[in-house]
Amino acid sequence: MKPSLWYRMDVIARRLTPFGLTLTLVLASILPLHIPGYARVVPALPLIAVYFWAVYRPNLLPAYAVFLIGLLHDSLSGTPIGMNAVILLVVYGAVISQRRFLVGKPFVIVWMGFVLVAGGAELAGWSMISIFNVTISEPRAALVQYLLTLGFFPFLSWFFLRWIRIFLEM
Repeated sequence: MKPSLWYRMDVIARRLTPFGLTLTLVLASILPLHIPGYARVVPALPLIAVYFWAVYRPNLLPAYAVFLIGLLHDSLSGTPIGMNAVILLVVYGAVISQRRFLVGKPFVIVWMGFVLVAGGAELAGWSMISIFNVTISEPRAALVQYLLTLGFFPFLSWFFLRWIRIFLEM
């Protein structure tokens, strides 16, 4: 028996939620909050989402979706086109290669993995911006952005885990 249209639409919607949630975080990261200096230290929310989905459900956020998210983030945030796309793809590939180690481990281990990956991503982004602008960018802003990103990781992970339990486990 062929599944009904509503069932197929439900399955498609559930499979697209990681992409949609990550896009929502891209939009949230570029919102003008009118806080002085916030634009330079905004947490890398899309990085958190890419890391999380690569660890727990990589089949729901494939590499081409990560690339599109990175390009959209670049075009909306004003960074050089391709910079975030490359960083997110490298993070995605690194996490996929270490996924066997991370799956099933306590949250602290997964978080420590994120500490390493986010540090490398932040360093790469800072280096690329410095090279692009032909000047050394402010390292304190990069450090604050890194620390804010690390602080947001537990909250977004908790939210994503609840999302998986409620909406994605059928």
